[in-house]
Amino acid sequence: MPLVDSKEMLLNARKNGYAVGAFNAENMEMVKAIIAAAEEVKAPVMIQTTPSTIKYGSSATYAAIVKAEAEKASVPVCMHLDHGSSYELAVECIANGYTSVMIDGSKEQFEDNIAVTKKTVEYAHAKGIPVEAELGKVGGKEDDLEVKDDIYTNVDEAVTFVEKTGVDSLAIAIGTAHGFYKGTPILDKERLSEIAKVVSIPLVLHGASGISDAEVADCVSRGISKVNFATELRVAFTDAGKKLYKEAPDTFDPKAYGKVGIQAVKELVMNRMKVCGCDGKAE
Repeated sequence: MPLVDSKEMLLNARKNGYAVGAFNAENMEMVKAIIAAAEEVKAPVMIQTTPSTIKYGSSATYAAIVKAEAEKASVPVCMHLDHGSSYELAVECIANGYTSVMIDGSKEQFEDNIAVTKKTVEYAHAKGIPVEAELGKVGGKEDDLEVKDDIYTNVDEAVTFVEKTGVDSLAIAIGTAHGFYKGTPILDKERLSEIAKVVSIPLVLHGASGISDAEVADCVSRGISKVNFATELRVAFTDAGKKLYKEAPDTFDPKAYGKVGIQAVKELVMNRMKVCGCDGKAE
Protein backbone atom coordinates (compact mmCIF):
# COMPACT_ATOMS: atom_id res chain seq x y z
CA MET A 1 0.00 0.00 0.00
CA PRO A 2 1.14 3.64 -0.37
CA LEU A 3 3.15 5.19 2.44
CA VAL A 4 1.00 6.57 5.26
CA ASP A 5 1.71 9.36 7.72
CA SER A 6 2.25 8.79 11.43
CA LYS A 7 -0.64 10.79 12.87
CA GLU A 8 -3.46 8.25 12.78
CA MET A 9 -1.00 5.41 13.42
CA LEU A 10 0.15 6.96 16.71
CA LEU A 11 -3.29 8.21 17.77
CA ASN A 12 -4.61 4.65 17.39
CA ALA A 13 -1.71 3.39 19.49
CA ARG A 14 -2.41 5.95 22.21
CA LYS A 15 -6.12 5.21 22.22
CA ASN A 16 -5.66 1.44 22.39
CA GLY A 17 -2.71 1.19 24.79
CA TYR A 18 0.10 -0.07 22.59
CA ALA A 19 3.11 1.51 20.89
CA VAL A 20 4.21 1.57 17.27
CA GLY A 21 7.74 0.29 16.76
CA ALA A 22 9.94 2.79 14.90
CA PHE A 23 13.08 1.27 13.42
CA ASN A 24 16.12 2.99 11.95
CA ALA A 25 17.26 1.64 8.58
CA GLU A 26 20.70 2.11 7.05
CA ASN A 27 20.25 0.30 3.74
CA MET A 28 17.82 -1.55 1.47
CA GLU A 29 18.31 -4.82 3.33
CA MET A 30 17.24 -3.33 6.66
CA VAL A 31 14.18 -1.76 5.03
CA LYS A 32 13.21 -5.17 3.61
CA ALA A 33 13.78 -6.82 6.99
CA ILE A 34 11.65 -4.30 8.90
CA ILE A 35 8.74 -4.52 6.48
CA ALA A 36 8.96 -8.33 6.35
CA ALA A 37 8.73 -8.40 10.15
CA ALA A 38 5.72 -6.08 10.09
CA GLU A 39 4.04 -8.27 7.49
CA GLU A 40 4.61 -11.44 9.49
CA VAL A 41 3.19 -10.10 12.78
CA LYS A 42 0.61 -7.81 11.10
CA ALA A 43 1.90 -4.60 12.64
CA PRO A 44 1.91 -0.97 11.51
CA VAL A 45 5.49 0.25 11.31
CA MET A 46 7.63 3.38 11.09
CA ILE A 47 10.96 3.29 9.25
CA GLN A 48 13.37 6.06 10.17
CA THR A 49 16.57 7.66 8.97
CA THR A 50 18.78 10.06 10.91
CA PRO A 51 20.67 13.04 9.46
CA SER A 52 23.92 11.03 9.29
CA THR A 53 22.20 8.22 7.40
CA ILE A 54 20.72 10.78 5.01
CA LYS A 55 24.16 12.34 4.57
CA TYR A 56 25.47 8.88 3.65
CA GLY A 57 22.71 7.99 1.19
CA SER A 58 20.41 11.04 0.60
CA SER A 59 16.82 11.53 1.66
CA ALA A 60 15.59 10.97 -1.90
CA THR A 61 17.30 7.57 -2.09
CA TYR A 62 15.95 6.29 1.21
CA ALA A 63 12.45 7.63 0.51
CA ALA A 64 12.45 5.84 -2.85
CA ILE A 65 13.55 2.53 -1.32
CA VAL A 66 10.96 2.63 1.46
CA LYS A 67 8.20 3.76 -0.92
CA ALA A 68 8.95 0.90 -3.33
CA GLU A 69 8.96 -1.71 -0.56
CA ALA A 70 5.90 -0.28 1.19
CA GLU A 71 3.84 -0.43 -1.99
CA LYS A 72 4.32 -4.21 -2.01
CA ALA A 73 3.26 -4.54 1.63
CA SER A 74 -0.17 -5.19 3.10
CA VAL A 75 0.56 -3.31 6.36
CA PRO A 76 0.79 0.47 6.94
CA VAL A 77 4.35 1.81 6.55
CA CYS A 78 5.39 5.34 7.50
CA MET A 79 8.67 7.00 6.40
CA HIS A 80 10.00 9.21 9.20
CA LEU A 81 12.89 11.61 9.67
CA ASP A 82 14.47 10.80 13.04
CA HIS A 83 16.21 13.58 14.99
CA GLY A 84 15.82 16.15 12.23
CA SER A 85 18.68 18.55 12.87
CA SER A 86 17.20 21.59 11.14
CA TYR A 87 14.06 23.10 9.66
CA GLU A 88 15.76 22.92 6.26
CA LEU A 89 16.32 19.16 6.51
CA ALA A 90 12.68 18.62 7.46
CA VAL A 91 11.59 20.63 4.41
CA GLU A 92 13.94 18.57 2.19
CA CYS A 93 12.64 15.26 3.51
CA ILE A 94 9.01 16.29 3.02
CA ALA A 95 9.80 17.35 -0.56
CA ASN A 96 11.40 13.96 -1.21
CA GLY A 97 8.45 11.93 0.04
CA TYR A 98 8.85 11.42 3.79
CA THR A 99 5.43 11.10 5.42
CA SER A 100 6.47 12.15 8.93
CA VAL A 101 9.31 14.27 10.33
CA MET A 102 10.97 15.00 13.64
CA ILE A 103 12.52 18.34 14.46
CA ASP A 104 14.94 17.99 17.36
CA GLY A 105 15.46 21.34 19.03
CA SER A 106 16.15 19.75 22.42
CA LYS A 107 19.73 21.02 22.45
CA GLU A 108 18.40 24.60 22.26
CA GLN A 109 17.00 26.75 25.04
CA PHE A 110 13.32 26.14 25.78
CA GLU A 111 11.99 29.16 23.87
CA ASP A 112 14.30 28.47 20.91
CA ASN A 113 13.11 24.85 20.82
CA ILE A 114 9.53 26.13 20.73
CA ALA A 115 10.37 28.53 17.88
CA VAL A 116 12.05 26.01 15.56
CA THR A 117 9.41 23.38 16.32
CA LYS A 118 6.53 25.77 15.65
CA LYS A 119 8.11 26.88 12.36
CA THR A 120 8.52 23.26 11.27
CA VAL A 121 4.98 22.36 12.34
CA GLU A 122 3.48 25.23 10.38
CA TYR A 123 5.30 24.20 7.20
CA ALA A 124 4.72 20.46 7.60
CA HIS A 125 1.03 20.76 8.48
CA ALA A 126 0.47 22.87 5.37
CA LYS A 127 1.75 19.83 3.46
CA GLY A 128 -0.31 17.38 5.50
CA ILE A 129 2.73 15.96 7.32
CA PRO A 130 2.79 15.35 11.12
CA VAL A 131 5.72 16.42 13.30
CA GLU A 132 7.50 14.90 16.30
CA ALA A 133 9.60 17.06 18.61
CA GLU A 134 11.78 16.43 21.65
CA LEU A 135 11.74 18.13 25.04
CA GLY A 136 14.46 17.41 27.56
CA LYS A 137 17.66 15.70 26.51
CA VAL A 138 18.03 11.97 25.96
CA GLY A 139 21.51 10.86 27.00
CA GLY A 140 24.15 9.12 24.90
CA LYS A 141 25.12 9.85 21.30
CA GLU A 142 22.83 10.19 18.30
CA ASP A 143 24.70 11.21 15.13
CA ASP A 144 26.84 14.24 16.05
CA LEU A 145 24.82 15.21 19.11
CA GLU A 146 26.25 13.85 22.35
CA VAL A 147 24.56 14.40 25.71
CA LYS A 148 26.59 13.35 28.72
CA ASP A 149 23.99 14.20 31.36
CA ASP A 150 20.30 13.46 31.14
CA ILE A 151 18.08 16.49 31.54
CA TYR A 152 14.65 15.03 32.16
CA THR A 153 11.52 16.47 30.59
CA ASN A 154 9.74 18.92 32.89
CA VAL A 155 6.04 18.12 33.22
CA ASP A 156 4.82 21.73 33.18
CA GLU A 157 7.12 22.63 30.30
CA ALA A 158 5.72 19.71 28.32
CA VAL A 159 2.20 21.16 28.58
CA THR A 160 3.37 24.61 27.51
CA PHE A 161 5.50 23.22 24.69
CA VAL A 162 2.67 21.20 23.16
CA GLU A 163 0.24 24.13 23.41
CA LYS A 164 2.63 26.62 21.81
CA THR A 165 3.96 24.43 19.00
CA GLY A 166 0.97 22.36 17.87
CA VAL A 167 3.30 19.37 17.53
CA ASP A 168 1.75 15.94 16.87
CA SER A 169 3.95 13.73 19.07
CA LEU A 170 6.54 14.38 21.75
CA ALA A 171 9.75 12.54 22.60
CA ILE A 172 10.44 12.80 26.31
CA ALA A 173 13.57 12.27 28.39
CA ILE A 174 13.09 9.94 31.36
CA GLY A 175 16.57 8.40 31.65
CA THR A 176 16.99 6.51 28.40
CA ALA A 177 20.10 6.97 26.26
CA HIS A 178 21.05 6.50 22.63
CA GLY A 179 23.32 3.54 21.97
CA PHE A 180 23.84 0.68 24.41
CA TYR A 181 24.01 1.18 28.17
CA LYS A 182 27.20 0.75 30.21
CA GLY A 183 25.14 -0.02 33.30
CA THR A 184 21.50 -0.69 34.10
CA PRO A 185 19.44 2.39 33.20
CA ILE A 186 17.22 3.88 35.89
CA LEU A 187 14.09 5.15 34.21
CA ASP A 188 11.90 7.82 35.81
CA LYS A 189 8.65 6.08 34.90
CA GLU A 190 6.61 8.11 37.38
CA ARG A 191 7.57 11.20 35.40
CA LEU A 192 6.34 9.46 32.26
CA SER A 193 3.02 8.71 33.94
CA GLU A 194 2.67 12.34 35.02
CA ILE A 195 3.37 13.67 31.54
CA ALA A 196 0.92 11.20 29.99
CA LYS A 197 -1.82 12.54 32.30
CA VAL A 198 -1.43 16.17 31.23
CA VAL A 199 -0.33 15.92 27.57
CA SER A 200 -2.95 14.79 25.07
CA ILE A 201 -0.67 13.86 22.15
CA PRO A 202 1.24 10.57 21.68
CA LEU A 203 4.52 10.28 23.61
CA VAL A 204 7.72 8.81 22.18
CA LEU A 205 10.51 6.83 23.87
CA HIS A 206 13.96 7.19 22.33
CA GLY A 207 17.02 5.13 23.19
CA ALA A 208 15.22 1.80 23.64
CA SER A 209 18.06 -0.41 22.36
CA GLY A 210 19.37 -2.31 25.35
CA ILE A 211 16.32 -1.72 27.56
CA SER A 212 14.71 -4.95 28.74
CA ASP A 213 11.45 -6.12 27.22
CA ALA A 214 9.74 -5.69 30.59
CA GLU A 215 10.88 -2.08 30.92
CA VAL A 216 9.74 -1.22 27.40
CA ALA A 217 6.36 -2.87 28.03
CA ASP A 218 5.96 -0.96 31.30
CA CYS A 219 6.69 2.35 29.56
CA VAL A 220 4.09 1.51 26.92
CA SER A 221 1.52 0.72 29.63
CA ARG A 222 2.23 4.14 31.16
CA GLY A 223 1.53 6.06 27.97
CA ILE A 224 4.31 5.66 25.39
CA SER A 225 2.84 5.37 21.87
CA LYS A 226 6.04 5.09 19.80
CA VAL A 227 9.31 3.36 20.67
CA ASN A 228 12.53 3.94 18.70
CA PHE A 229 15.06 1.19 18.04
CA ALA A 230 18.32 1.83 16.20
CA THR A 231 21.61 0.59 17.65
CA GLU A 232 20.53 -3.01 18.21
CA LEU A 233 19.43 -3.32 14.58
CA ARG A 234 22.87 -2.22 13.40
CA VAL A 235 24.50 -4.74 15.72
CA ALA A 236 22.23 -7.59 14.59
CA PHE A 237 22.90 -6.86 10.92
CA THR A 238 26.66 -6.57 11.38
CA ASP A 239 27.00 -9.58 13.66
CA ALA A 240 25.18 -11.75 11.12
CA GLY A 241 27.71 -10.73 8.48
CA LYS A 242 30.64 -11.38 10.82
CA LYS A 243 29.28 -14.84 11.61
CA LEU A 244 28.94 -15.70 7.94
CA TYR A 245 32.47 -14.50 7.22
CA LYS A 246 33.85 -16.55 10.10
CA GLU A 247 32.02 -19.68 8.93
CA ALA A 248 32.65 -19.17 5.21
CA PRO A 249 35.49 -16.67 4.67
CA ASP A 250 35.50 -17.31 0.94
CA THR A 251 32.01 -15.76 0.62
CA PHE A 252 32.35 -12.82 -1.75
CA ASP A 253 28.79 -12.13 -2.91
CA PRO A 254 27.38 -9.07 -1.06
CA LYS A 255 23.91 -10.58 -1.41
CA ALA A 256 24.91 -13.46 0.84
CA TYR A 257 25.81 -11.02 3.61
CA GLY A 258 22.63 -9.08 2.92
CA LYS A 259 20.44 -12.18 3.27
CA VAL A 260 21.77 -13.17 6.68
CA GLY A 261 21.54 -9.56 7.79
CA ILE A 262 17.90 -9.39 6.69
CA GLN A 263 17.01 -12.51 8.65
CA ALA A 264 18.74 -11.31 11.83
CA VAL A 265 17.10 -7.88 11.72
CA LYS A 266 13.70 -9.36 10.90
CA GLU A 267 13.77 -11.64 13.93
CA LEU A 268 14.80 -8.78 16.22
CA VAL A 269 12.14 -6.43 14.87
CA MET A 270 9.39 -9.04 15.24
CA ASN A 271 10.33 -9.48 18.90
CA ARG A 272 10.31 -5.75 19.56
CA MET A 273 6.95 -5.31 17.84
CA LYS A 274 5.44 -7.94 20.13
CA VAL A 275 6.93 -6.20 23.17
CA CYS A 276 5.40 -2.89 22.01
CA GLY A 277 2.05 -4.64 21.56
CA CYS A 278 1.59 -3.47 17.97
CA ASP A 279 1.47 -7.00 16.52
CA GLY A 280 -1.94 -7.71 15.03
CA LYS A 281 -2.77 -3.99 14.95
CA ALA A 282 -2.29 -3.38 11.21
CA GLU A 283 -5.40 -1.91 9.62
